[in-house]
Amino acid sequence: MRARRAVSVLLTAYVSVPVIIYLFPWILAQVIYAHLVRFPFLVDLSRPEDLLNHTHNFYLDTEEGVSVGVWHTLPAGQWEEAAERSAEFYRETLGYGHPVIIYLHGNVGTRAVHHRVELVKILSAAGYHVFSLDYRGFGDSSGEPSEAGLTHDALFLYHWVKKHSRGSLVCLWGHSLGTGVATNSAVKIQQQGSVVDALILEAPYTRIGEVVVAHPLAKLYTFLPGSERLLWNILERNKIAFANDENLKILSSPVLILHAEDDNIVPHHMGLKLYEISLQAQRKLQTGVQVEMISYKAELGYSHNNVYFDPSLSDVVRKFLQKAGQ
Repeated sequence: MRARRAVSVLLTAYVSVPVIIYLFPWILAQVIYAHLVRFPFLVDLSRPEDLLNHTHNFYLDTEEGVSVGVWHTLPAGQWEEAAERSAEFYRETLGYGHPVIIYLHGNVGTRAVHHRVELVKILSAAGYHVFSLDYRGFGDSSGEPSEAGLTHDALFLYHWVKKHSRGSLVCLWGHSLGTGVATNSAVKIQQQGSVVDALILEAPYTRIGEVVVAHPLAKLYTFLPGSERLLWNILERNKIAFANDENLKILSSPVLILHAEDDNIVPHHMGLKLYEISLQAQRKLQTGVQVEMISYKAELGYSHNNVYFDPSLSDVVRKFLQKAGQ
């Protein structure tokens, strides 16, 4: 009797999940962005010096009622000058000719997450300005996340950097969720009549829905007819697409893809597919720009977040951006 009751409870719980998600579609959006998990919890984002040297924290009002937090980390050549300097000094350094990388992070946590900070350290030491953005709703940024909102925040920062950098190369670097923000932004910029100098996509997906339906929890519901279609429908209702595959078909920017074979969040085959899409697009558009992909062997253990472990990463980025700037 107890066994039957337990089975009945489990079945009810199992079937109720898709019903709840259908009735409250915002739940899926909350899971995708995971912005309320403000990890690491005890970090004061207004004090980047606790984690990163030569870094200035500031805020941009990207639209009415939305203020986003940004860290600007200086390139190695300007470290010595940076001690106790003002926000104006940091802005002025953008005009000194060093390339700029705008880092667009993935879901969960803030710009202070360990692997994000470690990557910024490497890029800064390699001679790049690095801007780390917490989109609306993330970290100490106000507002609520949406695909359109995240893209708008990235675009606003890009134009702000372009305005102050006086012609320096500006690269959009997206990781995981941020790859969709990066390619969305690049498409918008191209529609405005410009081309992003370079795109680096770390652990990119084809489109966010394919990551969602491939998730182990979603796989539990493959036995229910229409479960996959339900997830796509809910994503559509939430206006969430982040369609890297479609974006790369029309972009004419140089592209570098970094993806680990043992990525347990975004399957490596998605990165390979995007690489092929980019190659075909550049052939069709006859741009002549570079399209590169580096696959990291599974035995290296880089997984989803740890490309910064690669000892040659700074050389890879340097060579790619040098070609992009020619």
